[in-house]
Amino acid sequence: MHILISLMYYRPHYSGLTIYTERLARALVARGHQVTVLTSRFDPQLPFKDVQDGVTIIRPWVLMRISKGVVMPAMPYWAWRLIYQADVVNAHVPQPDAALIALIGRFLKKPVTLTYHCDLRLPTGLIHYLANQGSHLTNHIAASLADVIVTNTQDYAEHSPFLVHYLRKIIAIPPPIELSAITADDLAAFRARNDIQDGQRIIGMAARLATEKGVEYLVEAMPEVLKAHPNSRVLFAGQHLGVLGEELYAQKLAPLIEDLGGHWSYLGVLPPKEWAAFFHSAEVTVLPSINSTESFGMVQVEAMTCGKPVIASDLPGVRQPVLSTRMGVVVPPADAQALSRALIGILDHPNGFQGDPVAVRKRFAPDSIAEEYEQLFLSLIEARGKRSGN
Repeated sequence: MHILISLMYYRPHYSGLTIYTERLARALVARGHQVTVLTSRFDPQLPFKDVQDGVTIIRPWVLMRISKGVVMPAMPYWAWRLIYQADVVNAHVPQPDAALIALIGRFLKKPVTLTYHCDLRLPTGLIHYLANQGSHLTNHIAASLADVIVTNTQDYAEHSPFLVHYLRKIIAIPPPIELSAITADDLAAFRARNDIQDGQRIIGMAARLATEKGVEYLVEAMPEVLKAHPNSRVLFAGQHLGVLGEELYAQKLAPLIEDLGGHWSYLGVLPPKEWAAFFHSAEVTVLPSINSTESFGMVQVEAMTCGKPVIASDLPGVRQPVLSTRMGVVVPPADAQALSRALIGILDHPNGFQGDPVAVRKRFAPDSIAEEYEQLFLSLIEARGKRSGN
């Protein structure tokens, strides 16, 4: 099967959406399929065509940016050409070109699936407002034309102002999750490199430093946590410098984080083995997201695969991993006091939320998720063939 995947940003851009798509594309290739990714050349230094892990990547040039979106004049040409060659199309949204992709797919009689990652919420301002409205319009056109819409959970779909209009098309497939295998030496090296002392109570947060991640609520929770556990320390893994559109947010948080001194450490974007060592090192991982731009939170499942508990916001979709595995606590979003109480409770009873990490790894393995997509794609191709035959 020849599968075309389209999305606005792909690797080396770093976000949950790109990580999801990269894992899915690789797993589909490993299952014997031909996968092409159509994305943007958001960095002019990137090649137009590339092959990574068996995945062919096509990146048309970017004329300009509008808010967090990009304008690619050559996109219609490449979309037509690649959709014509494909057996099935999988567009990942939010994506400005989703409507175009779905329209061409429908015209060429190719099955179109949307993978809807999250509702889009941009900062205030005229340009962001217009971009938001444009994104909603293109997403509605794409959803109307698509055969199926994939979401991480039914919970999120039923609470999304956008997806609630398309529930009859929804299929829930969880995201692909994997961590690199590490040795005891890898873990020891990570702890030494980051000066993790014996007896320190490590609290992990893995995210971009972005408004929707609710970082300030972990910052505000820490003084109370430190009263109960003075040797606690936050390790923040992920991009914290130069996050697109989040400069003012970073400036606002900087003095508050400085006040925590050695109880807060930025690790930056970590390579795969260090990323895995991070989750193994943290006693608890926190996901304090505040709105529907977070639809699941893959990092919490990564922590669970290591047998570590999670504190997650009580948001549609985001709460599901904790509720289904019982490996953690769900707290109200934007509530620093509730977050501090949950952290203290888990640090007081570190063995109370162990769950079954083997079952978690099996359920979310990229091959398992790719198999679900594969069956979906084959069913759509078969259905399309029957309609054409009639």
